[in-house]
Amino acid sequence: MSRMVNCVLLKKEAPGLERMTYPGDLGKRIFENVSQEAWTQWVGHQTILMNEYRLSPINPKDRKFLEEEMEKFFFGDGPSEVDNLVPQG
Repeated sequence: MSRMVNCVLLKKEAPGLERMTYPGDLGKRIFENVSQEAWTQWVGHQTILMNEYRLSPINPKDRKFLEEEMEKFFFGDGPSEVDNLVPQG
């Protein structure tokens, strides 16, 4: 049976993550307050950010930017707009 959390992003009770997906205090907050569905949404948004801004997970500045965006995504004002993103379809 899945562990249930009150997801801060979806604003409802939903299956939680099976393990911590990020280290430290932020990782603990995510594990306790973010559902699997919300985490999947973040991964998609992170991919867009990495592609649009040509970020590298090796670069410490880029990692810091992504961490700040992740915290905003879940616990702040929501996802940032990507300046040059043109919707497909």
